[in-house]
Amino acid sequence: MPETPSTTAPEPKRWKALAFIGIAQLMVVLDATIVNIALPQAQADLQFSDANRQWVITAYSLAFGGLLIAGGRLGDLWGRQRVFLTGLIGFAIASAIGGAAVNTGMLLGARALQGVFAALLAPAALSLVAVTFPEGRERATAFGVFSAIAGAGGAVGLLLGGVLTKYVDWRWCLYVNIFFAVVAVTGAVFFVHEHDEQRNGNRLDVPGAVLGTAGLVALVYGFSRAEEAGWGHATTIALFIAAAVLLTAFVFVEQRVAAPLLPLRVVTDRNRAGAFLGVGLAMIGMFAQFLFLAYYFQLVAGYSPLTNGFAFLPHIAGLIVGTTQIATRLSGRVPVRRIMVPGLLTAALGMLLLTQLTPDSSYWSLVMPATVLLGVGMGAAFMPAMTLATQGIRPQDAGVASAMVNTSQQVGGSIGTALLNTIAAGATTGWIAGRAADAGGDPAQAAVHGYVTAFWWATAIMLLAALIVAVLVQPDDRAADEPAGTEDAGTPATPALAH
Repeated sequence: MPETPSTTAPEPKRWKALAFIGIAQLMVVLDATIVNIALPQAQADLQFSDANRQWVITAYSLAFGGLLIAGGRLGDLWGRQRVFLTGLIGFAIASAIGGAAVNTGMLLGARALQGVFAALLAPAALSLVAVTFPEGRERATAFGVFSAIAGAGGAVGLLLGGVLTKYVDWRWCLYVNIFFAVVAVTGAVFFVHEHDEQRNGNRLDVPGAVLGTAGLVALVYGFSRAEEAGWGHATTIALFIAAAVLLTAFVFVEQRVAAPLLPLRVVTDRNRAGAFLGVGLAMIGMFAQFLFLAYYFQLVAGYSPLTNGFAFLPHIAGLIVGTTQIATRLSGRVPVRRIMVPGLLTAALGMLLLTQLTPDSSYWSLVMPATVLLGVGMGAAFMPAMTLATQGIRPQDAGVASAMVNTSQQVGGSIGTALLNTIAAGATTGWIAGRAADAGGDPAQAAVHGYVTAFWWATAIMLLAALIVAVLVQPDDRAADEPAGTEDAGTPATPALAH
């Protein structure tokens, strides 16, 4: 029988809870980019190789991406507040270890440990927002704020990393997480709560957890190896084959166990599938912007790390406008598809502008308008996507549904980094080879040619994301106004969201 929607009274301190959940989410998201700025100093200090430099990033992404689904389900089973606090405290400890690293192994271990606790923290944060704001305009506003934080975190990381690296020391790019965690833990103890009936009383699906984690680790690592060694390398191919086998076995197991780690109804609903795919593809484009513009600002335009960070501020402003002034205001009044598709098209337009980049391009007349359009578009698309991904889900499954949103982002980011880096590098090499008679031509022009080629691909991927959302997300869906918990416990739901 379908479950009865919860009639629990709203949490009186829910807005204070949102503030501290948002601080925790910001900490996790900015950590994906803040360390990038610190890497050159860290490498010089600890004397590790270029190969190990890549592992400072990869160790975090592997643990984070691989454990997300298991981390989300643990929140459903053991209590989201408990898992949220565990993730915060563990992340702070791992950051302290990384900041105090005296050798490469200590730093890499700390980064992997950060990823483990981030996999607990990120889905717990999103699911706490979903169950704290179960319906109505408040839900739309809460998701707007949360989406703005999630979207802007990467750019904030670049800015904060630049400030700390320039004026303090690279180690503070890790130590700063301790301050975020202390504030978030203090607030969460007093203001973040959940009801016992929102928990899942089942046991952890251990076979599913092992297969799902191993499959995601193989997939994320496969993209990382593709960037380093090439798509045709034996290790890369073996990792992708292993990922396909493990994830196929995971689906087979989930169809047959009584209490699956990931109930397949969570991903087979067409609206949620559209949200997951849209987010994953859009993240490829988002990573292209951060990655290649950061290269452009420092290597071509000659910006300092600090100026590099400030150059992304218009993007943050655009994200805030897109989430809080566009998506949140339209939510519940306009069908989700009519918010997400124009948002993705706007982001694609911003990416298209970046295809006109040259070594002498003006920041104010080309780059800044492009980053603003990208921010507005992504903000408008991400907020309803996050809402839709957890809409109509049973509270007992909110954690794993939230984990799927984060998994889409993480896998999309991994694909984007590997695929577009490879495309850009190939285009740069080809440009230089075609001008061998001129001693390879202008190195700056060669680099920009590679970036522009990647931006063309990212534009196409953004348009594909808009097409998938237009096809899959139902046209009469509206965001965030039906109480969570209305799904049938045993069959896939077809959300019909009231407005």
